[in-house]
Amino acid sequence: MSIFGKLFGSGGKGGKSPSTQEAIQRLRETEEMLAKKQEFLEKKIDQELLIAKKNGTKNKRAALLALKRKKRYEKQLFQIDGTLSTIEFQRDALENANTNTEVLKNMGFASEALKHAHDHMDIDKVDDLMQDITEQQELAQEISDAISKPVGFGEEFDEDELLAELEELEQEELDKNLLEIRGTEDVPLPSVPSSSLPSRPAKKKEEEDEDDMKDLERWAMEAM
Repeated sequence: MSIFGKLFGSGGKGGKSPSTQEAIQRLRETEEMLAKKQEFLEKKIDQELLIAKKNGTKNKRAALLALKRKKRYEKQLFQIDGTLSTIEFQRDALENANTNTEVLKNMGFASEALKHAHDHMDIDKVDDLMQDITEQQELAQEISDAISKPVGFGEEFDEDELLAELEELEQEELDKNLLEIRGTEDVPLPSVPSSSLPSRPAKKKEEEDEDDMKDLERWAMEAM
């Protein structure tokens, strides 16, 4: 019987298949056992190497035997490394399968719950309900529009008539202004005085001319 047969049972028709959790637990226990075996072999390899070095010049036969045992331990260690890699791969596969099983189980549970919830729903009733909600929303909007509309106390006026009346009022105001302007045309204007305005004294004019000449001379000197 192989090592996996010993670990997981015969697996025959009459045997009960282990669960994924049981298989994962046994693989972890096997990994721990093989890890301890690795440590033991590594120590044995170090011991045989020391023996070979110690007897290398004194006892060649003893040194060769130690090296042979060291090679045998190294071979076993290499085999254990391969076994651990295989077990690790199988454990990862089982853990992924266990995760997938749980996911599918929960998805199936949710699907059944959703199906049970839909059992109490009739698509025709849902359509009728949505149509009723739409009608109620439209009615509510009409009521809001009616409430917000300004109240005219039932009076309606022709806009064209109102515009014509406004034009008449504007024309009356324009005629009134024209009459007022015509009435002011008969009022005599004040007469223009016949005497001329008094002229500026000549002396003051001469003084201003002298000041202008002085300013001009001063500007010319600064420019030079």
